[in-house]
Amino acid sequence: MARIAESPLHGHGDLAGERGVRRRGLLLFLSTVAGFLLTVIWSAEFVDQAIGGTIAESMLGHDPETSALTSVASGTAFAFVSGLAGTFTACNIAVFGTVAPMLGTVNSRAGRAVQALRPLGWLFLGMAAVSVVYGAVVGLVGTSMPQFSEAQSVPGELSGRSVQSMVTFGVIGLSMFWLGLSALGYTRDPFAKPGRRFPHAQTVFMGVLVGGFLIGRPYPLFRQLFRDAAQSGNPFYGASAFLLQSVGNVLIIAVLFFLLAYFAGGRIAAWMTADPGRMAAVTAVTLIVAGVFTFLYWDVRLLARREIIPWYPIAPWAA
Repeated sequence: MARIAESPLHGHGDLAGERGVRRRGLLLFLSTVAGFLLTVIWSAEFVDQAIGGTIAESMLGHDPETSALTSVASGTAFAFVSGLAGTFTACNIAVFGTVAPMLGTVNSRAGRAVQALRPLGWLFLGMAAVSVVYGAVVGLVGTSMPQFSEAQSVPGELSGRSVQSMVTFGVIGLSMFWLGLSALGYTRDPFAKPGRRFPHAQTVFMGVLVGGFLIGRPYPLFRQLFRDAAQSGNPFYGASAFLLQSVGNVLIIAVLFFLLAYFAGGRIAAWMTADPGRMAAVTAVTLIVAGVFTFLYWDVRLLARREIIPWYPIAPWAA
């Protein structure tokens, strides 16, 4: 009988931290350093334009920044394409932190494809709930929201748009970091109790974090979609467009996860469960790296770019 393995976090805080994960202090240090170094070398201009822009232009057949969203059909198509193009942007990189906790859940050869769809479905549920609600809000009152503004950033000041991004991604980054600490046993597992009744609670929560990217996202193509949804005054269009944007954000990651589960799920599950702390360690590393990167990039490095703090190390190609 195919079954879903228990989450590496649920109900095993002490085991993961004290008896299961070896050298957890070293893992925490190296993961934190890796997240920090990623903020140093990350070039938003290259990722947004060279990668995201190329993907969007190839799919749309023209420059996405000049796309005229003159109808619901063109707007929804643009929503999905721009979401797909934004897979590897700085605001979306934390999606990779959701993969490891799900990989360990597929442990049966028979029906692996079906089993792989289950955690993806719960992830999508959490993501859709936030995307749809926020999109509807934008369709109703978006023209008065900070994200609607096209004002240029001023050195020494934080615009409302920047503050919204900092708060949103700060919360997302710290949430992922906390879950990573929980996997190592440093903090209490927030899903220990609800996980007993609803084992997919953490996966749904990760979906909520992914959906929350839209609340702070400054990605140019998304802001173009945001302004179109806000000016439409139609909450149903806003909800559907933002849902498609989120689907595009996670599609590549979902396909990779599905392929891993289908072709190597048995081997991955066997490797994960061979050592009692291995699954917790892999989960912790991905969440801590993603969480540290998200928080430092959007809350500390941003302050340096706005010249509010004197300095933050940035590689020459990323400056």
